[in-house]
Amino acid sequence: MRIGIVGAGMIGSTLAKLWVDAGHDVRMASRHPEELKPVVERLGERASAGTPQDAATFGEVVLLTVPLKAVPDLARDLAPLLAGKVVLDTGNAYERRDGPAARQASAHRLGSAGWSAAMFPGSRWVKAFNTVYFKVLEREAHRDGDRVGIPLASDDANALEVAAGLVRDAGFEPVIVGALARGKEFEPNTRSYNTGMSATDLKALFGRTGRR
Repeated sequence: MRIGIVGAGMIGSTLAKLWVDAGHDVRMASRHPEELKPVVERLGERASAGTPQDAATFGEVVLLTVPLKAVPDLARDLAPLLAGKVVLDTGNAYERRDGPAARQASAHRLGSAGWSAAMFPGSRWVKAFNTVYFKVLEREAHRDGDRVGIPLASDDANALEVAAGLVRDAGFEPVIVGALARGKEFEPNTRSYNTGMSATDLKALFGRTGRR
């Protein structure tokens, strides 16, 4: 699968490696793609770098992993390119970092993912990979036994299945929580956030809708 990654920070870079290792092609994005050359060289021939527009065009699936306050500006450039595509949104609302955007997103009836998704009409939005620290992703991928769970929420059943497959390819266990509005249940200051909980524990926490 071709995966565009908009946001080349720790989460984006870590998942890029895990997906390349699983056989996917990734294009990492930066407003200064030349700065990504060392990362791309380490990842090998399945990795490339480009602008956010390049990554959005390249990807069958696009991982959006940027500070929440950056979303409105990105939407102006990328919304038409992402229409019809599965978008994995790792965003979280942090008021100290994101200011008014965090307050608006937190007040949205569908949570921060719903706030972001509204700016990308036609995109198949999935809240994903927002609960786990990048060092946990590095350390715990493909571990034996009960794997780290990655909660997922979306209003698009097929997009959830695509996201679940990519979670497994990265070495974790998807936990389908439900509709996009339920993404509020695994945002900051919830029981599951930044705990590295196992899939079994997450399924128990979220109830029967967390099955997969």
